[in-house]
Amino acid sequence: MTKEELLSSDNCRLCPRNCHADRNGTQKGFCGEGSRVRIARAALHFWEEPCISGKVGSGAVFFTGCSLRCIFCQNHNIADGTVGREVTSEQLADIFLMLQTKGAANINLVTAGHFLLQVVEALHLAKEKGLKIPIVYNSSGYERVEAIRQLSGLVDIYLPDCKYYDSALSRDFSHAPDYFEIAAAAIAEMVTQAGELSFDETTGLMKRGVIIRHLILPGHTKDSMKVLKYLHDTYQDSVYISIMNQYTPVVRQSRFPELNRTVTKREYEKVIDFALQCGITQAFIQEGDVAKESFIPKFDYEGVPKE
Repeated sequence: MTKEELLSSDNCRLCPRNCHADRNGTQKGFCGEGSRVRIARAALHFWEEPCISGKVGSGAVFFTGCSLRCIFCQNHNIADGTVGREVTSEQLADIFLMLQTKGAANINLVTAGHFLLQVVEALHLAKEKGLKIPIVYNSSGYERVEAIRQLSGLVDIYLPDCKYYDSALSRDFSHAPDYFEIAAAAIAEMVTQAGELSFDETTGLMKRGVIIRHLILPGHTKDSMKVLKYLHDTYQDSVYISIMNQYTPVVRQSRFPELNRTVTKREYEKVIDFALQCGITQAFIQEGDVAKESFIPKFDYEGVPKE
């Protein structure tokens, strides 16, 4: 597939859904979006990993829509397109610069893959105008390798999920039985691009590298262990792994009742013990009760210009 074919909004094949939607016209892709970028919030965000948020906050830009659409999504009101305001590439570039002026540690692109063409354009514009802080690409992991390659030289830090190993789980929860094979290939490209882990010696903030997130789901610790083993066997200490227990049941599930509760302390400890047994040392873990809706940002258009 050529770059032009990949990035063609009138026959969209940007994500692994390969939906061929004419996003320049009246159609929307599987992601729920047309060709115009929509965002729900652009503000300092303090709830990422310590080396991403630091003390000053990450400049998080939350994009509307999603090509994965997990049934338990904690940001469901932007993933399903309910909340979002249109911005041009020029406005998006100015938003990046505004966040830099506010002292953001980095620009954190949250679920931006379905707007890749416009994001690349905005990053070039912003860098021409003086954007210097690191760029973080915050992703579900469900991305085409060809798409990730378009970000080479623009993104400094990749922050992908690796959600599932079992194809039955990814089919049931994210309508994507091919999730693991797609995410594994995308993450491999991200690691190749980012290179060695690099941190600021004074602030401890990350400058380059990859942090792979895994959110433990209630009742599915065995799958979490398979994910962690794969990541450690494949990357050893060349990446960080963020093992999260913050799953919050915000959408009531009838078919999968195990998703209607939080992860227990015992479940989390079981997965952490397994990670230690595997030899994982480059990891972030969460302590205490973090599974609260208060950790989900308000998508109130903060930092987004009015239409």
